[in-house]
Amino acid sequence: MIGRRYTLASLAAIALLAAACSSSDGATPSPTTAPPASVAPPSAAASPSASAEESPSASSASTDYPLAVATVSAGKTLTGEDGKTLYFFKADTKGSGKSTCNADCATNWPPYTLDPDETLKPTSDASGTVTMITRDDGSKQVAYNGWPLYYFKGDAAAGDSNGQNINAFGGIWVIAAP
Repeated sequence: MIGRRYTLASLAAIALLAAACSSSDGATPSPTTAPPASVAPPSAAASPSASAEESPSASSASTDYPLAVATVSAGKTLTGEDGKTLYFFKADTKGSGKSTCNADCATNWPPYTLDPDETLKPTSDASGTVTMITRDDGSKQVAYNGWPLYYFKGDAAAGDSNGQNINAFGGIWVIAAP
């Protein structure tokens, strides 16, 4: 009798799980590989210089992330998610497609990365060349005019530029002037 209760409970749980997992049209989606992160043209006007090494995302469910320009105490800078200041690391080599900031450096200076289903949306005033580089860990980092972009752990809010002219991890950090 106890075995029958467990069997009935197991069947009920499987039926509930199957009902919750099935789509409304009854079709079972096949596994796919997510498209690579992409860069969309600037929102106000398409710039011929905006490009990406990766293919544009065809997914309509992608999340858009900004690349805008703002003025902070250190000057005019690019901003990313939540309007936070972005930085260039002068130890990186412009146009190399590589970031030299990894491990502890990347903990203090988080790279501006996109997941495969995310799209970068530059505003018209962020009209430089935007590309995606592949980091040592395989993640995709946004680069602007050949320079990888980073946040600074010490910036708490939009408008902060506490990382300006800091000498750390083998180089100088500066706001990402457009």
